[in-house]
Amino acid sequence: MRKLIIFLIVLVVLLAVVDRVAVAGVQRDLANRIGAAAHLDSTPTVTIEGIPFLTQAVSGRYPEVRFNLGTLTYGGVPVKNLQGVAYDVTAPLADVLQNRANVRAGRLTVRGTLTRATIDKYAPQGVKISGNGQRLVASGEVTVGVSKVKFNAELRVQITDGGIKLQAEKIEGVPAAVAQFVTYTIPFKGKLPFDVKVTGVKSVADGLEFAAEASDVPLRG
Repeated sequence: MRKLIIFLIVLVVLLAVVDRVAVAGVQRDLANRIGAAAHLDSTPTVTIEGIPFLTQAVSGRYPEVRFNLGTLTYGGVPVKNLQGVAYDVTAPLADVLQNRANVRAGRLTVRGTLTRATIDKYAPQGVKISGNGQRLVASGEVTVGVSKVKFNAELRVQITDGGIKLQAEKIEGVPAAVAQFVTYTIPFKGKLPFDVKVTGVKSVADGLEFAAEASDVPLRG
């Protein structure tokens, strides 16, 4: 009985070691694939969620794979702390071991932040953006007739086909019609990795945090 117990303990330890070695190898392969798909110069950090790993490897299906792409620039638009999750990843073990291309994510989401400096960069000349983490405020000067008039306005953030639109509302100090001169778009169309589409955006302490997603995403090596 004692020998059986020792054998079982050794077996459990060996399986745990094999499990961790295997997960490291597949994480490395997926990191290379995600980095290539996102056109990165470096390898991102990738974590496969869920244990035991070997049962996922044998089935060739991983419910949740998390990755961190860091700070990147897409189409001239810097994105800070771009992180993502690939769900329902189909990666047959033979394809991973032989570096074949048949690896896909059923759904992939990313989340990143546009800093206050980026929001300012695309703002009309003379307009300064500030905020408290819950809403954005625009202030500055606009020309009305022959005079320059100071104003303050809240900014409404919305998703458009061309990117993220910031539109002035509740403008103070100038006629409401002037709001159109304090409305602008941060271009994002066709520029984010994995062909994700922006689905949501909210004001945070650092600027604007957006969420985006895509379905049936290939992760080619």
